[in-house]
Amino acid sequence: MKHLTTALSLIFFLGLFSCQELKKDGDIEVVTPEEMQTILELEDIQLVDVRTPEEFKEGYIANAQNIDYFSDTFDEDIEKLDKSKPVIVYCKSGGRSAKCADKLLEAGFVKVYDLEGGISKWKHKGLNIKTFE
Repeated sequence: MKHLTTALSLIFFLGLFSCQELKKDGDIEVVTPEEMQTILELEDIQLVDVRTPEEFKEGYIANAQNIDYFSDTFDEDIEKLDKSKPVIVYCKSGGRSAKCADKLLEAGFVKVYDLEGGISKWKHKGLNIKTFE
């Protein structure tokens, strides 16, 4: 029983420290909709919606620019962003934006935020979206 407790403790601490190390290595911060709202108010941010143009037309967060993750020109399009300014990325539920955040970090962007739960969670929290009129 003593060996089992020791082994479980070791696994717990290794897991704890390896997670902390991953956070230090990357400069991607997953933010809640409320945190994102504050960041948008306080910082000069580039807001990028990585959904398809069709999804974007259904509603988007104010001041977002649409760069389709599935576009053939996606890599070139993100290179047009200012690498010295922070970027917030979002998609429908968080999958595409997480992949995009990794690409932005690899491309040399200084600070990357990823909206937790995407625009779906943003809407669920009752926050405003813009639509085309």
